[in-house]
Amino acid sequence: MRATESNQDYPFAVTNTAAALLDGTGTVVAWTAAAEALLERRSADVCGRPARDLLADAGGWDAVLAQCGRPGDPQGREGWEGRATLRHGSGGELEIGFRVLPLNDGARGDTARFLVLGAALDLVARWRQDHAFTHELFLQGRVGLAVFDRNLRLLRTNSHLLPYTGVPVDLRGRRLADFLWAEDARTIDDRLWDVVRSGTPLVGFNATVRTLDDPRGGRIVTIQAFRLQEPEGHPMGVAAVFTDVTDHERARGRLDLLYRATGALGGSLSVLRTVEDLVKVLAPAFGDCVAVDLAETVLTGGEPPADGELTLPLIRMAVAGTESEALRTGTAQFAAPLAAPGARECRGELVTGLGDPPPGSGHGAPPEWATTVPDAHSAMTAPLCARGIRFGRLTLWRTGDAAPPDEDDLALLEEIAARAAVAVDNARRYTKERRTAVGLQRSLLPPATSEKPALEAAGLYLPADADSGVGGDWFDVIPLSSARVALVVGDVAGHGLHATAMMGRLRSAVRAMADLELEPEELLAHVDDMVLQFASEAENGDPDDGDAGIPLPSGPAGATCLYAVYDPVTRTCVMASAGHPPPAVVGPDGTVEYVELSPGPPLGVGGWPFEPVERELPPGSVLALYTDGLIERGEGDIDHGMRDLADRLLRSDVLGRPLREARHDIVAGLPPGRLRDDVTLLLARTRAVEADSITTWLLDPDPAVVADARHLVLAQLTAWDLDELSFSTELIVSELVTNAIRHAGGPVRLRLIRADTLTCEVSDSSNTQPRMRRARSSEEGGRGLYIVAQLSHRWGSRYTMGGKTVWSEQSLPLA
Repeated sequence: MRATESNQDYPFAVTNTAAALLDGTGTVVAWTAAAEALLERRSADVCGRPARDLLADAGGWDAVLAQCGRPGDPQGREGWEGRATLRHGSGGELEIGFRVLPLNDGARGDTARFLVLGAALDLVARWRQDHAFTHELFLQGRVGLAVFDRNLRLLRTNSHLLPYTGVPVDLRGRRLADFLWAEDARTIDDRLWDVVRSGTPLVGFNATVRTLDDPRGGRIVTIQAFRLQEPEGHPMGVAAVFTDVTDHERARGRLDLLYRATGALGGSLSVLRTVEDLVKVLAPAFGDCVAVDLAETVLTGGEPPADGELTLPLIRMAVAGTESEALRTGTAQFAAPLAAPGARECRGELVTGLGDPPPGSGHGAPPEWATTVPDAHSAMTAPLCARGIRFGRLTLWRTGDAAPPDEDDLALLEEIAARAAVAVDNARRYTKERRTAVGLQRSLLPPATSEKPALEAAGLYLPADADSGVGGDWFDVIPLSSARVALVVGDVAGHGLHATAMMGRLRSAVRAMADLELEPEELLAHVDDMVLQFASEAENGDPDDGDAGIPLPSGPAGATCLYAVYDPVTRTCVMASAGHPPPAVVGPDGTVEYVELSPGPPLGVGGWPFEPVERELPPGSVLALYTDGLIERGEGDIDHGMRDLADRLLRSDVLGRPLREARHDIVAGLPPGRLRDDVTLLLARTRAVEADSITTWLLDPDPAVVADARHLVLAQLTAWDLDELSFSTELIVSELVTNAIRHAGGPVRLRLIRADTLTCEVSDSSNTQPRMRRARSSEEGGRGLYIVAQLSHRWGSRYTMGGKTVWSEQSLPLA
């Protein structure tokens, strides 16, 4: 340290200090060079004169003497300090602080000598402040202060260096490694060495300190350090301030853990995934082992009883941490009551000191849940409680050197458990709603594959909303009379349950109309009228409905539909479209073309006719019906999507592979995640009824031909080896031909078709539909259609271009 700096740090030091020697009468005897520099007054001008002449106010001498540290003895043996205002050599005034030291013990009068040391008052005040600061700093209880030498041995500390078990009382001459873990001491020493070497202060360095006597948990301290230097500028050592920030860091850690746990709880709508993500965040950051137990009913969307006094078995759903494998193995069938009788509050429980209690402690056995982990020294649990309902519990164990949890940790666990309960409740609700929605969707769709004498069909549905799994698209395969099959693909605008419900209404309407054997264009016209009625009902809702204020879609306006009927006897397909894209036909020769339709408006517009298109389909052709979600995927225009679909149909080899396999290849490679729209695909490979399985007769409108018709049918059944059906078929033909001759007149056509069933058709020129009725006991007739219905597996009638056809189906006998 330089001389000037030394003067500043030590205002009354002997070297280079302003000093004067006074005799017993107060006369200046000697005057140092430093005094000359301080007051700019030469020694020759001052020596031999009374000291009072140096005062700015000569009358203030008594006031100066009055500052003596020993009242009544201004010439005390121990000396005294004071302040005075002196006259400066420049004519001004200078306020100084001084210290008076008697030089000869007990001498009085002229023989007494006094050494007076002086310095500028501001310098004295600064020195006193520094002294007081250093003194008080070493007495602080909230910070630890340490001075190390250049070899990092402790020279001086306050009593609160490290307020932690295992710190020796006398630390002088010790190193940190003498009482701290070697790893912790090495970390701090490395930083202090950097300060000694470079002189760069260390600011805000956090370190964990654990003592050798009590290593569990430890404390977190923030270290501030700066280098100390000799007067010559060489490093003397380093001073460091240790501030215990354990509580602050733990609070911040708890807040960070709560933040990360909340983020994990919002990452999934699956109950299982939610709790698995939670335990991965909590272990090992909060506990060495964490487990979540849930009521079994929660997994299927159910809700535990709201009455807290009831009990319900718990199933361990997720575990994480050091003992997780043991927990999984030991609790595969784990079950425990959800709540003890009378438990109403959703409060947690903390257990410490697990193991054998000390003798005479009086402690009872710990609860069963706390002893699941054998090596745990403490545990805590909190119920998963939301809306007053307990869904399960969250349990945490700590082992080894981990610090036991405290009440703040339990409060944090309760907060995490409360948020987890809300997330589990939301996931449970979603599970329940999705199961309901998917169940509704599946109940409204036919089986994905079907085998008919007319065709082989395979359908596929991909909802745009993958989370809910529901939408407004549908497909259907409807068996008709005479081995014919109707193929339907429709698309209701929108997504979600509302679109699914409207789709169900439309599918039911189409099936009902198909059962009436209407032509495709007539069927769409009737369905269009129904859609208009649906929209009218939606607009004129019940004003007394409590939920009337909830906005709902107005109706299925914008729904499209394609209806096609394939006849395996004539090998033709008649189809009509209500705003739906045209189907693709893959011919047996491998060519792909789209049917040229004249699509009408979407369903619900009204006032426009629908035009049918008839197309001959050779056996083995594949008909592809789809919704616009398959060709409108944001990858280009519709033409590009249709060309891409044609390529996919060929690449998937729909002609040579089972359609149930090829359908997946056609939709493979769709954009992952949510689709822009629902995707529906229906593939149908056509078949034909061979000519030797069809027989047709034209009969005259004469009652006498009824007997001939019976003989013709019996002969044909014998040729087909269907003699088991002879009796029933003979009666059916007799009744149907008799009714046609009696009520219709004109020529009658009788046809038998052998496919998966035996179909008997009688066609006439009348447009009057037959109607079965209950005949009275007094009536001789009126029982014909009743007999037909009893003998048939299925029967009905349909209009034709020249009249009507009444048909009956019988199941073929087992081979």
